[in-house]
Amino acid sequence: MKPGPVGVGSPISVLPGAEDVTVLAGSSFCRSDRAGDMRPEHANGLFIQDTRVVSLWTLTVNGTPLDALSAAVVEPYAATFVARVHHSIETAEPTLVVKRHRLIGDQLREQVVLENFGGETAQVRLQLDVGADFADLFDVKEGRQTEIGPVRASIGDEGLELSIRHRNRRRCVLIHAADATTTDDSLAWQVSIEPQRTWSASVDVRVTEPHIHDPTATGPLVGDTTTAAQRMHDWRLAAPVVDCENPQLQSMLERTSEDLGALRITDNERPESDVVAAGAPWFMALFGRDSLLTSLFALPWDPRLAKGTLNTLARLQGTKIDALSEEEPGRILHEVRWGIDPARALGASPIYYGSVDATPLFVILLGEAARWGMAQEDVLTLLPAADRALAWVSEFGDADGDGFVEYERKTELGLLNQGWKDSLDALKFANGQSAQGPIALAEVQGYVYAAYRARSSLAVLTGDSVGMRHWLAKAEELRDQFNDAFWLPDHQYYALALDGRKRPVDALASNQGHCLWTGIVAEDRADMVVDHLVSPDMFSGWGVRTLARGMAAYNPVSYHNGSVWPHDNALLIGGLARYQRYEAAQRVAQGLLEAVSYFGARPPELFCGFDRRGLSFPVPYPTSCSPQAWAAAAPIAIVTTLLGIDPQQEVVDPHLPAVWGRVQLAGLHLNGRRFTVDSAGPSLVEQGA
Repeated sequence: MKPGPVGVGSPISVLPGAEDVTVLAGSSFCRSDRAGDMRPEHANGLFIQDTRVVSLWTLTVNGTPLDALSAAVVEPYAATFVARVHHSIETAEPTLVVKRHRLIGDQLREQVVLENFGGETAQVRLQLDVGADFADLFDVKEGRQTEIGPVRASIGDEGLELSIRHRNRRRCVLIHAADATTTDDSLAWQVSIEPQRTWSASVDVRVTEPHIHDPTATGPLVGDTTTAAQRMHDWRLAAPVVDCENPQLQSMLERTSEDLGALRITDNERPESDVVAAGAPWFMALFGRDSLLTSLFALPWDPRLAKGTLNTLARLQGTKIDALSEEEPGRILHEVRWGIDPARALGASPIYYGSVDATPLFVILLGEAARWGMAQEDVLTLLPAADRALAWVSEFGDADGDGFVEYERKTELGLLNQGWKDSLDALKFANGQSAQGPIALAEVQGYVYAAYRARSSLAVLTGDSVGMRHWLAKAEELRDQFNDAFWLPDHQYYALALDGRKRPVDALASNQGHCLWTGIVAEDRADMVVDHLVSPDMFSGWGVRTLARGMAAYNPVSYHNGSVWPHDNALLIGGLARYQRYEAAQRVAQGLLEAVSYFGARPPELFCGFDRRGLSFPVPYPTSCSPQAWAAAAPIAIVTTLLGIDPQQEVVDPHLPAVWGRVQLAGLHLNGRRFTVDSAGPSLVEQGA
C-alpha cells in the first residue's frame, strides 16, 4: 500500500441497504443510519467517553425525512451521506439533493449541503431535531432503556446546551450552528435556493467538560486537518508496504493496516503513547487480553503498539484486593470504562480486573517485544511489572496450590467466564453439561508456561543465570503436570478445562490450538491434536471452529460454541507452524483468506461455523464487531508466521500456501531497524543498508 497525503486512504463503501455507518477517532465514535440520522430507539448516536452525548439527530426538509441514496466512510473519522428530497408532485423527479459531510474528533462537525438541480427557485425549511440522553454505552448496545436522569436544555450565545447531573457528576454537550433558529430540541434554517445553486451550513457538537479530552481525536475540525487525520497520515507513512501476487492477500493486508491505525487510542496519562482499543464501535477502550494479543500480532508492523499497551497496563496493574472490581495485586485488568455511571460497568468500577489470561499474556508480550528488538531500557522498566504479574499467577491465580491457574468470579457483577471464551455457555462438557468452577482452562496453562519461558529469556538480559534456570524449571514442571492432567487418552486430545472437582471438561475445542502456539503440548501428541483440529468436525473449510461438530453444545450460529474466530485461527496457525505441521497451517490459512474475501477483505470478529460443503459462502455472525482489533491484526500474525521470520537470526524460512505466490513486506520493524522481507529469498534486507 502506497501512503497518500493527509485525508487520502482506502474508502470503505457502504452499499445501498446497509444498516449502520460508523466513524471513529480515538475513543469517540458516531453511529447512524445510511441517511446520516440517529435515533434513540436505535443503537445510534455520538459516543464520547462511553456515554451517548447525542441520541437524536434527524434532518428533515419541509417536514419530510430524507430518501437515502448512499453513504461512504472515506476515512475512519469521516463519512459522506447522499440523499434526495421527496418532491411534492408524485410524477416529477426529485430535484433537491442533500449531502452531509461528517467529521469526528473529540467533537463532531457536520456540514449540510443542499443542491437544487431543478429549474425553479426552491423555498426550503431544513430542520435538525437534536437530543441527548447521556446513556451508558452498554445500555445502548444491549437495548436497555435506563433512565439516568432529567436532561436540562438551555440556549445561550454559543448555542444549545444539553446537560445532565448524575451521582454528583455532570456531563453537558453544546450544539451550535451559525444563522440557525435554535430551540430546546432543534436547529432550523429557512432557505431560498435558486436553480443550479448550492447552499450549506455547518453544525458543531462538543462536550464542554474540561476532563473530556482524547489526544488521538483533537484538533480544529476544519476540512481533514484534524489530529486524527494527521495521525492516520503518519501511521500510513510508517506502515510497511505490502506487495503480494495474490490480490486477496494484498487487499486483506492493506485493510489490516488501515484498521489497526484507526483502532489506536491513547493513555490520557501518557498522551504520546498509542494503545490498542479492542474494536469498533462498542469496544473503543483498553482491554487487557485483546490489546495484548493485538499488540503481539502487530509487533513486526509497529512495535509502538506493544510499548504503549504494556506501559499503560503496567500503570493500571492491580495493587490491592477488591472483590467488587476483582482487583488483586499484580493482576492485569480486563477492561477500562469511563461512562457517567460506574455502576453500569463490570464490577461497578471504571477498571475491571476479571480476566484469568491477561496477566500471563502481559509477560508473554514483554518477552516477545524484547525478542523483536524492544530497547533494553524499556524492557528493564517493565520487568518489575512482569514479576508482579507472575507473583499474581502463583498467589492468586493458583489459589488452591495445585499448580494450575483457575478462575471463579468473586461478584455477581463480574464475568462468569474469564477466559477469551467469556460467554455464559462457553464451558460445557461433551454431553452439554455446564462446568462448575473454579475453572482451569487448557490454554491458560499454556500461557503461563509461555510466560515462565519468556521470563527465563528476559533474565538473560540482566545476566541473571539463576533466574533463567528457575523460570525454565517452573515451565518444564508445569508442562509435565499439564500433559498428565489434561490429556484424554480415550479421545486423543486435550481437555478444554478442569472443573472445580478437577474433572477434565472433555469437549473438543479450539483452545488446544493455543496450547500448540505456546509449546506446552508434548511432541509425541502433536500429530493427534493436529488431526483433530483439521478434521471435518473442527475445520469448516473456512476456518477452525471454536467447538467441534458432534459436541452437545455445538451450534454454528453461537458466539463461542461452533463459530470461527480469525484471531483464534491465527494462534492455531502459529501453533501448527511451531510444531512444523506446515501443510495443515497452509490449509487453515488459505481457508480463512478465502472467507475474509467475502467480508470486504476485513476479517470480522467472528463468523458462523457452517460447513463449506453445505454452503458455498461464509455466513456473518449478527453482532460481530468490525473492525475488531485482534481480528484485524490476525493477518499480520498469519503471514509473518508462515514467512518463518526469525527475529534473532534475521532470516526467513517461508512456508506459504502455493496459491499466495510471492509476498514482499517492505519496512517491517525488527531490532530497532526496518527490513524488507521477501518470500523469494532467505534473508532480510535492511532498508538504507
